[in-house]
Amino acid sequence: MKAIISQADVRTRLGWWWRILAPLAGLTMMSGAILLTEHRKPAPREGQLQQQVQQLSAEIQQLKQEQTMPAMVLTRYRNSICYIYGVYHVGFPGRRPGLRARLSGTGFMVGDALAATNRHVAEPWYEDADADALMRRGATPELEKLIAFFPGSPTPVTVTPIILSAKSDVALLRVESTPSNRQLEPLPLASLPTPPGELVTVIGYPMGIAGMVAKSPPAVYERLAYRHDDIGAANELAALSLIRPSATVGHLGDVVGDKLIYDAPTAHGGSGGPVFNSRGEVIGVNAAYMDGFSGGTMGVSVEALRPLIQAAEKRKF
Repeated sequence: MKAIISQADVRTRLGWWWRILAPLAGLTMMSGAILLTEHRKPAPREGQLQQQVQQLSAEIQQLKQEQTMPAMVLTRYRNSICYIYGVYHVGFPGRRPGLRARLSGTGFMVGDALAATNRHVAEPWYEDADADALMRRGATPELEKLIAFFPGSPTPVTVTPIILSAKSDVALLRVESTPSNRQLEPLPLASLPTPPGELVTVIGYPMGIAGMVAKSPPAVYERLAYRHDDIGAANELAALSLIRPSATVGHLGDVVGDKLIYDAPTAHGGSGGPVFNSRGEVIGVNAAYMDGFSGGTMGVSVEALRPLIQAAEKRKF
């Protein structure tokens, strides 16, 4: 027997199903819209990955800059970094000097005919125990000669101490003006502190004339290696364009007041050389090293040098 369903029953049953299915259809459409929207947005992990890639690229770029910095500053500023040679004595009038010695050091241009170095290079008896002992007995110190050899110049020029720091081991020299050094570029001084851990480059003349002879061509080395006439050897090196500073690299270990501590190696003759940060700016003046400790190289911050430069410019030495 067939059941007979009226049109009213059909409409009633369809309305009942519609009330059930309509909300489900709405939820389905909403879920689809949300999924479509989420598909268009980058996933959180994808965004983090992009940030990491960008950070890594920046670090690689900085590393490349740090690796090329020593070569860049040496190439660009080489001619503005001079080798300083001098002779001084400490003695009593009318008597043979109780102390007579030679000095080697480094200086660098910081202004027009103005070079920076250490005080113990400009005034070599400064903090010298033997000289102090004589001067306490009334002896007088005197510079007999102080000259500078600039790379590319065949002859030395006279340098004269004009301002000595009373608190730090830094000083300024007036450089004799010549056609070859008149256009030398002053080195840029850093305006902001450099944090410990940063790469540093030290440029100078470690081991003085002996160091330059050691890296000269074989024929020059054989001729000069065993000579004891330092000034004669220096003049010959200058004539052959072999006055060339060296660069060493390390990291800034600490900053205490105006003292910088780093592990870039140096030796006597490197005193007074510029210490560069990773941006190619001078942050200090190389001053000393501790025997037996490779991390114990010390310099004086440019903050101690800046007032001397300002004073020299005002007084127009």
